[in-house]
Amino acid sequence: MTLDPILLRRGIPVSPSPYAVEAHGLVKTFGDNTAVDGVDLSIPRGGIYGVLGPNGAGKTTTIRMLATLLRPDAGEARVLGYDVYTEPKTIRENIALTGQFASLDEDLTGIENLILLGRLLGFSKQQARKRGRDLLEAFGLAEAADRQVKKYSGGMRRRLDIAGSLVVTPELMFLDEPTTGIDPRSRNQVWDIIRTLVAGGTTILLTTQYLEEADQLADRIAVIDHGRVIAEGTPGQLKSQVGAGALKVRVADPVQREEAAAVLERAVGGVVVREKDSAALSARLGEGASASPSLAALEEAGILVETFSFGQPSLDEVFLALTGKPAESEENDDAEPEIAEAAR
Repeated sequence: MTLDPILLRRGIPVSPSPYAVEAHGLVKTFGDNTAVDGVDLSIPRGGIYGVLGPNGAGKTTTIRMLATLLRPDAGEARVLGYDVYTEPKTIRENIALTGQFASLDEDLTGIENLILLGRLLGFSKQQARKRGRDLLEAFGLAEAADRQVKKYSGGMRRRLDIAGSLVVTPELMFLDEPTTGIDPRSRNQVWDIIRTLVAGGTTILLTTQYLEEADQLADRIAVIDHGRVIAEGTPGQLKSQVGAGALKVRVADPVQREEAAAVLERAVGGVVVREKDSAALSARLGEGASASPSLAALEEAGILVETFSFGQPSLDEVFLALTGKPAESEENDDAEPEIAEAAR
């Protein structure tokens, strides 16, 4: 996948501000619900900045305020040096937003979607078609160019959606959970696209619930919970905040995992994380703690451990320690019905 030839900008003057985003005390309420409650962010240009938080934490509302789709109720924010209150048009000319769901016309083909976007952005029909073909080629969708989008896979739709955001390459791209619901192969392809965009000079603000995604991509991460930033730093800095290390255990029989979790919770005096692997567990250990007592407790309980390791906590442990809940929650995110109503 080669994006370099299509990483062009529209000729809009680049702001001299060293920050892609500066926000202080941002607030947004919907009725009795405070979705964002004083968010502060300072995001330098270049690189990938991750925003993590449980569903309903305020991530999407924050993104929509910064993208000028929602007006803050209080606070200050500048995006690429421009004020969200007084210069929203200029901000929109320099950014792109790819939301959680593809914003495509499913009855049109891939190339027709991109031509439509190009024409709306001021391209001639010939220019829009060439740009669309270049993007489809770069995103590995050339063979599906004349296929209706309704017949695309989830991963293909996501790639086409991001391609549509790059008809004019932005200085700043907001990616709101860009890999939700797509398969691992397509996820890796989107990761490659994101890295290539950053190499071409675009700043990425990424929200995600996949902690591996944040660990793989983000240079710095902010954790938002209940509408506030509760932690910020590099992935390594965040991991160092929650303990000296983590014990990871894989039991020989997955049927014994819950019993093993109960044994470990008593041994470490804290929460044990059930990993995606049906036989795996992890537990955060305090400063100076040893893994030996926990392993001895498992052995005494007659639970055979297939493998174990002791190392730096994962972002899963960080997230659980900071928010008290796992990354993937069943709650609705950010009072979406109220947001949809406010955006009309």
